[in-house]
Amino acid sequence: MATKKTIELKSFDIQTIQVEIESISPLIVHRFSEKTEKMMEDKQRMGAKSSKHELRNPEQECEDAKHKSPQGWEGFPAAGFKAAMTRGAKMTGLVMKDTQTSLFVVADCPEKQLVRIVGESEMDHDNNHVRVGNGSADLRYRPVYKKWGATLTIEYNAGMVSIDQICQMVSAAGYGCGIGEMRPEKTKFSYGRFKIKNVTAIEKE
Repeated sequence: MATKKTIELKSFDIQTIQVEIESISPLIVHRFSEKTEKMMEDKQRMGAKSSKHELRNPEQECEDAKHKSPQGWEGFPAAGFKAAMTRGAKMTGLVMKDTQTSLFVVADCPEKQLVRIVGESEMDHDNNHVRVGNGSADLRYRPVYKKWGATLTIEYNAGMVSIDQICQMVSAAGYGCGIGEMRPEKTKFSYGRFKIKNVTAIEKE
């Protein structure tokens, strides 16, 4: 005969803070447009590069490379900020795997999972020459935010990490990891770096 057993689930101490950040260096973003993704798929299906060369529209390519909400404002993936923070955790002596499951960056745009970027974008003319996989040169028309900022809404398990540790992660992420293209974590460059401007604890209702 089966016996019933009562299981008591441990409740998590979920807290929320908002961390306002401001730029140390310009931010370059590059979202793959639907057109670019289709071209890549077509190339893989054909197994060779097409001989047809379509005339490029730099302004449109730059516009298509932006992360935009349905409302029209520009942003950056919340996952990108979390990834930088997770990497920053290692720099401060925390375990990366533990921090991955103990905090989340809440998106300002749930549909696209974007954090809103405060700042004006323009076409990047200084870094548009890039090397592609086969070593040949190509042009990339990407938006750059010379001065930018954002407010990160971070939900975290206070039983695993503290506010001080969260702030250390954000600070380390902004100083040594960065976000976007040509960030120091991935290249010799130093784009996408940021620092903390203000921190606010959000009271539970």
